[in-house]
Amino acid sequence: MSISTQSTDGRWSSRWLFVLAAAGSAVGLGNIWKFPYIAGENGGGAFVLIYLVCVAFVGAPIMISEVMLGRKGRASPINTMRKLTQEAGAGARWTFLGWMGVLAGVLILSYYAVIAGWALNYIWLTASGTFDAASAQVAITTFDQLQQDPLEMMGWHSAFMVITIWIVARGVSRGLEAAIRWFMPLLFVLLLVLLGYSISSGGFAQGWAFMFDFNWSVVGPETWLIAMGQAFFTLSLGMGTMMAYGAYVPGDSHIGSTVLTIVALDTFVAVAAGLAIFPLVFVNGLEVGQGPGLMFVTLPLAFGQLPMGALFGTVFFVLVSFAAITSAISLTEPAIAYVVEEYNAKRSRVAISLGIFCWLLGLGTVFSFNIWADLKPLFGLNFFELVDQLSQNIMLPLGGLLIALFAVWVLPQSIAREQLQVTSKRVMFCWRVVGGVMAPLGVAAVFVYTFLPFFIG
Repeated sequence: MSISTQSTDGRWSSRWLFVLAAAGSAVGLGNIWKFPYIAGENGGGAFVLIYLVCVAFVGAPIMISEVMLGRKGRASPINTMRKLTQEAGAGARWTFLGWMGVLAGVLILSYYAVIAGWALNYIWLTASGTFDAASAQVAITTFDQLQQDPLEMMGWHSAFMVITIWIVARGVSRGLEAAIRWFMPLLFVLLLVLLGYSISSGGFAQGWAFMFDFNWSVVGPETWLIAMGQAFFTLSLGMGTMMAYGAYVPGDSHIGSTVLTIVALDTFVAVAAGLAIFPLVFVNGLEVGQGPGLMFVTLPLAFGQLPMGALFGTVFFVLVSFAAITSAISLTEPAIAYVVEEYNAKRSRVAISLGIFCWLLGLGTVFSFNIWADLKPLFGLNFFELVDQLSQNIMLPLGGLLIALFAVWVLPQSIAREQLQVTSKRVMFCWRVVGGVMAPLGVAAVFVYTFLPFFIG
């Protein structure tokens, strides 16, 4: 079977738009609460330094591999892997990589849209003054009531999914690019506005110390594993997104420098979000919490106690929603691109069909917080926890590991040299060591660390 080398959905109009799109995919809900929290809890500045090392030797090499494969294949992840497997004379089983990435993206979107719907709801709640001078009990009760109401959760889940599918249905130039042109600059502006507000709150020194004071006493092997896991997951690796976006990258763009720019933007957002969030938490004497508790209980409470808190709280949840949308649209692209090119289908119809499927699948997550909360069919996990574990902790690291191995050890070196624009044998040797040995070993370590408790516990 002959696979076309021309993307059916066009190209990014510039390298910079690809950078913004890929950064938008990487910047999501996890950047805004997870990175700042785990940095503060795992050595502050020491953790940030370790994280940057892990990004350099694990995250960036795998992203380079994905983008390189995507640009060479000029197709969806499934057809890209099919084409490159043929060129490399490798076993057809490598095509499984493309299928796994597409499936992982669909699974993640199904529950990501539910959580992102909460952020849309909180724009309204914060703007309407729900948390103005509110007690901790009001913040907790408001969040609990949302989770316990399946109809309300379905409504916000539906709203977020409609926005996402409307954007991706319009294609690369009219949909993805148009959204990125607006959302990413606005996201950066809103983040800087919040950062300025946080600096003036009176708790900035505490927030800075929490994230950046070097505390080597808590650093150990586990710290490195946590940093490697964060470096991998925050960059949207292993789900086919970067391969799908890479198919639209102009041929004259330098992949290495482009990926480093994406990584820098992603890290900047994570650090700036922490410096915007934690001073507000500390100035109000609140507990630093991880996950939804921080974003949907602690922060609304903090904004409610501060002058102009309703305004800046609304700005914060708009920012969170923008970050969620840019990530969500990237999760759809691998699946949509495959169906469009395989069946010559109209993109808008494929996008709507995928949206309906993800919406239906997302109902399992909605019900996991209320009417199905006690239904735990496998391994003591409810539907949401099961889908999360399968996609995030199995499919993504496995996909990233195999992508790195394929790009370095299976794909002909001539293709890698051409795509990476490398002529030096020394540089190629370094690429093979970092991309083909260090990065896979880093992902494998995280993989083993994640599942070792299941076997020894």
